Amino acid sequence: MRKPKIVIIGAGYGGLMTTVRLQKLIGINEADIVLINKNDYHYETTWLHEASAGTLHHDKVRYDIRDVIDRSKVDFVQDTVVEINKEEKIVILEKGEVNYDYLVIALGGESETFGIKGLKEYAFGITNVNSARQLREHIEYQFATYNMEEEKNDNRLSIVVGGAGFTGIEFLGELANRIPELCHEYDVDFHKVKITCVEAAPTVLPGFDPELVNYAVSLLERKGVEFLIGTAIKEATPEGIFVAKGEDEPREIKAGTVVWAAGVRGNSIIEKSGFEAMRGRVKVQPDLRVPGFDDVFIIGDSSLVINEEINRPYPPTAQIAMQQGELVARNIAALVRNKTELEAFKFDNKGTVCSLGDDDAIGVVFGKKITGSKAAFMKKVVDNRSLFMIGGAGLVLKKGKFKVF
Repeated sequence: MRKPKIVIIGAGYGGLMTTVRLQKLIGINEADIVLINKNDYHYETTWLHEASAGTLHHDKVRYDIRDVIDRSKVDFVQDTVVEINKEEKIVILEKGEVNYDYLVIALGGESETFGIKGLKEYAFGITNVNSARQLREHIEYQFATYNMEEEKNDNRLSIVVGGAGFTGIEFLGELANRIPELCHEYDVDFHKVKITCVEAAPTVLPGFDPELVNYAVSLLERKGVEFLIGTAIKEATPEGIFVAKGEDEPREIKAGTVVWAAGVRGNSIIEKSGFEAMRGRVKVQPDLRVPGFDDVFIIGDSSLVINEEINRPYPPTAQIAMQQGELVARNIAALVRNKTELEAFKFDNKGTVCSLGDDDAIGVVFGKKITGSKAAFMKKVVDNRSLFMIGGAGLVLKKGKFKVF
């Protein structure tokens, strides 16, 4: 009797969690497991802001996929997904194709520019290891070049960050700590550096506790960050950006570095493959399957799960993706064993911590608000926990964060 083939596309938080749980739940004679990913490594998306600012080496945020999968049970294919033919049950790759009996789509999200002119061409993103490395090197180049020019261009030292959500604020926290080091290294007057955060929403960290938001804003302002709240970026240019508040006339902010950290959407392959989606996100069933396709699960940034308490979608986070991965592994194991009762996804919110540099943070953990070094320590606990859940103690020892306050 032919074994069913389980194909997982994407080795982010959700895809890798699905894989490592499945390899424990399913015997080698029960099913074939195939994991497909563009790179041969997984990267911690929630650490990219550190690599982008230069406070953490880019190699520290990634690890080899083959180090955490059981290669006797999982066939790893390094290739790029082009499209999914859900009628024929085939994943089309750049270098071939793979058929499936059960498919887990965990492709992650993409940057959403909302059609703002010039952002794709002139703004840096914090989306993967290479983009983080590019941004870090660009900032360092601006500082290194500043004193080399006969006529000093202060705009080189102007950095604009679009977006005051989690990614934007965490990047600003790291950047604010990194700037004094860069100034010392390249003999630059600290007061020449200008950091501006532009946020279209009426508040920083929308939806977060206002008391904690005030703590974060005050701390970053003390470190030299200027916030333009309720202000939208209208256009990015080679010289900087144009911004406007409400119906006001746009004004220019000249900057040598523009960083876009404001928008995430689902993966474009979702729409290309004909799934019904909203900005690349599919509203999945409670068991995380796609409506009308009992053999396809979608998790992570490309899935849309409604929080019934507030009747709004859960924001796409690593915590949710990993919990979805655990559930999907159990549900697929049930299907392989011909069970029809599948579990429904219920998000267990362990809390949320937003870092403000290596030594400070804000968060709500088990219903309690925390700030400062205590929150920063908890952030490292959260980071180490995700490593432990994927690769055990060995991965934590190899890649974990252990600074003691």
